[in-house]
Amino acid sequence: MANMDVSVRNRWKIIFNKIGFGALFLILLVVTLVFLVPLFWLLSSSLKETSELFSVPVRWLPAKPHFENFIRMLTYFPFTLYLKNTLIIVFFNIVGSTASSAIVAYGFSRLRWKGREQVFVVVLITMILPFQVIMVPLFMMFQRIGWIGTFLPLTATCFFGNPFYIFLIRQFFISLPQELNDAAHIDGAGEARIFAQIAIPLSIPVLATVAIFAFLKTWNDFIGPLIFLANDKLYTLSIGAQMIRSRLQPNWEILMPLGVVMVLPVLLIFFLMQKYFIQGIAMSGIKG
Repeated sequence: MANMDVSVRNRWKIIFNKIGFGALFLILLVVTLVFLVPLFWLLSSSLKETSELFSVPVRWLPAKPHFENFIRMLTYFPFTLYLKNTLIIVFFNIVGSTASSAIVAYGFSRLRWKGREQVFVVVLITMILPFQVIMVPLFMMFQRIGWIGTFLPLTATCFFGNPFYIFLIRQFFISLPQELNDAAHIDGAGEARIFAQIAIPLSIPVLATVAIFAFLKTWNDFIGPLIFLANDKLYTLSIGAQMIRSRLQPNWEILMPLGVVMVLPVLLIFFLMQKYFIQGIAMSGIKG
């Protein structure tokens, strides 16, 4: 009799677990669909005429797909030039931010020197300052050295590290066993060799995470290029989108395809590198 009661309880427990799993799956499915609605609307609107965008009732699908909207987008403004400018800035930001932040993070995590913790606190404090606070001083400084109207304010500064990236990589380096450094020192390796041949190969996940963050930050940046470039031949895609939207009668059939083009690389990179992204976040000690 007791065994029968235990089996019944186990059976009901399995049933409740399945019901809970099904309910959780449905909730996640609904939340996912809610987040996908804006993306679906953007993609659908990029294939519509302007009259269809504001039709009542709402048309979720275009009556006739207008793929020529993407062709008009390419010729309406210097898309190729703005894309090239954006990719140049993105490339130097990814390389500069990742390399410099890794070097600084290694010094804060694996090297022992007087005042290390105090200096690291100062670095973290700089994360509190919003860009709007230092925007004017930066502009005045770059103007005096003749960098305004060039890519240098948006590229050269990335080679001095980013506080958040430094913190992220440092947390990962701290998790590495100290025995690796000790064994390398016994074999006669210096800190530069340990950093290049041991720390960097082991930190690929967190470096990939930093690269993704750097890409997102630069690809979506608007205020920085707007202030520092000051030359329409150096403008990025974000400024191009604002130029279209700021007109009294914006061409929605051009703005919507441009939105698709700007969102697509972000989604593509995330899906291709999500394994490294999730692994880097988890192993650096920042868990949601």
